[in-house]
Amino acid sequence: MKYPVKINRSKVSNGYELSIPDLPGCQVKGDSIESVMTNIHQIIADHLQILAEYGEVIPHATSIDHLVAEQPNAIWALVDFDITPYLGKSHKINVTLPELLIKQIDDRVSKSEQYKTRSGFIASACIAQLTNKG
Repeated sequence: MKYPVKINRSKVSNGYELSIPDLPGCQVKGDSIESVMTNIHQIIADHLQILAEYGEVIPHATSIDHLVAEQPNAIWALVDFDITPYLGKSHKINVTLPELLIKQIDDRVSKSEQYKTRSGFIASACIAQLTNKG
């Protein structure tokens, strides 16, 4: 999931404040943009772990274009974060797919470090489709 991240100059200090609008309360402060971006993956992981422990739904990412249009003066970035470990326990299911589609999936998985398995690819495709609000 690619979460939009908002970076603002701190009003209290000379540093920066980073927040993720889709994850309310998920924020970090630091002396530089580099320092706040370095910590963001751990901050997201901690936040999603708490949501998972309480059985809450992991929020989908909002379009960065929408957020930039609403707040054009902020500095925006995207953080790519794998939410799969926070979606709950995995279950084995039977899925029937056409042979050529399976071959295309396997070809993509074998050529990409992003997808470790066929199941990982299918899960990513499902998350992308569920995130699509159109």
